[in-house]
Amino acid sequence: MNAIILLLLALCGFFLSYKFYATFLQDKIFKLETNLITPAHQINDGLDYVPTRKSILFGHHFATIAGLGPILGPAIGVIWGWLPAFLWIVFGSIFLGAVHDFSILIVSLKNKGLYIGELAEKFIGKRVKIIFQVLVFFMLSLAMGVFVLIIAILFNMYKEAVIPTLSLIFIAIIIGILFRKYNLNLITGALIGLILISLSIILGVKYPIVNVSQTAWICILLFYAYFASVLPVWLLLQPRDYLNAYLLFFGLISMFLGILIIRPEIVAPAINNRAPDLPPLFPFLFITIACGAISGFHNLASSGTTVRQLDRTKDAKLIGYGGMLTEGLLATLVLIAVSAGITKAKWFSHYESWAKAGGLQPKLEAFITGASSFLSKLGIPTSIGQLLLSIMVVSFALTTLDSATRLLRYNVEELSRTVKFKYLQNRFISTLIAIAAIGYFALMKAGNQPIGLILWKLFGSTNQLLAALGLLVITMFVIKNKSNPVYVFIPMLFILTMTIWAIIAQLINFIGVENKIYSLIILSILILFLTIWLLIETIISYLKLKKN
Repeated sequence: MNAIILLLLALCGFFLSYKFYATFLQDKIFKLETNLITPAHQINDGLDYVPTRKSILFGHHFATIAGLGPILGPAIGVIWGWLPAFLWIVFGSIFLGAVHDFSILIVSLKNKGLYIGELAEKFIGKRVKIIFQVLVFFMLSLAMGVFVLIIAILFNMYKEAVIPTLSLIFIAIIIGILFRKYNLNLITGALIGLILISLSIILGVKYPIVNVSQTAWICILLFYAYFASVLPVWLLLQPRDYLNAYLLFFGLISMFLGILIIRPEIVAPAINNRAPDLPPLFPFLFITIACGAISGFHNLASSGTTVRQLDRTKDAKLIGYGGMLTEGLLATLVLIAVSAGITKAKWFSHYESWAKAGGLQPKLEAFITGASSFLSKLGIPTSIGQLLLSIMVVSFALTTLDSATRLLRYNVEELSRTVKFKYLQNRFISTLIAIAAIGYFALMKAGNQPIGLILWKLFGSTNQLLAALGLLVITMFVIKNKSNPVYVFIPMLFILTMTIWAIIAQLINFIGVENKIYSLIILSILILFLTIWLLIETIISYLKLKKN
């Protein structure tokens, strides 16, 4: 099959769903009032609540939810074959991921910008809020601990990308000040930013950063994440993610044009079962490809940072639903890159086993090799294309780190309100707690392996569990508002089933291995227990609602 067919099918599906399905959800299911005053205007503290132009907020939201997820997921998920991966990316994005992100944004918007845990308390019960807070704290701390470790590894893998990536921080601060204090035109700001980024790329190639240890990079990144979390969003996060979005759009457009020119044939099999250690497609495909289809992390972004910056109610559709569809398009392009951008022999060699293809470097190499072959048809030399793609990868990993650290700060503040411990509501102290938790998973070791990497096996299922629980909250909201819940209930039921199935399968595997890691077994049981508890609480809440 020609890759153009897959690309056009995905584009048509995304366009039609945005035009019709998103509008139906907005107008008929959630009944969103166009004149609603957003939390950004209601509170507007100049720190976290800042009314923001939709083009800047779209870039910030997209950079926050994307990161490495839609690259790494499809780059390993294709091992089951291009067909199940493609179907899950397209249909998952349209009917699960975009619905999840958009509906969480709307419900938070209609409830004065409440965070997902607070929404859970309001529509299900107080005990559910505590469960949410515990799950979010564990998931974000673990994920960002591993992300810090990954970025440190990436800095040593792609040394030429270090100066451009770090320079973008300072460039963003300059652009942020120009936007905020001098009301600089968006296009002018983007041009200034891109010129400075181009100069930083030249410096990065000429002066690659070497001889920095992994531990040193981790400490530098933790220091950066602390300040990125406490600074006003307009000063760093918004302009950096806005400029980062241009890097991504360059990658998207270049790959898209390259595919149109080459018209490559898919070399990967439609269904693959050759790998001897391949986990079963059901349920593991649905927790392996997460951010490219649906991800629980997104409900933290929608109800955490994004809703606090939404300028106008009518912008929610573009940012919430459209942002997820753009991520689905990125995941589709990555899927094509790793299934049509390399030779058939290389594909079967690369994906001969789950263990061989599943590491960080193999997944990134598959994407960068395939995508750079598309860029080469636009006259971009392969070496330059690989450099630009590596900068895109590293810089997007960094965007997830600083946004998620801020979200973890919100989580700590929310927990402190729950337990009535007011000192942790101070943003400097709560950020310090967040950084300590992230640093624990990044730096502490069990044996010779970082604890974060040991527990990472639980992240995929925990992340998707959070997505299911987010949809569960939305389902209760829709029921309470006497709308038809089927459009959120069915996606919730599907992803919840896949996730619980995966957790049980992983638990059986953890128990069955000879060298048992008891922390994985205990945490798996605890996550299952919390999930069952939350479902019971939801059923009780539903029965009370029905009775009344």
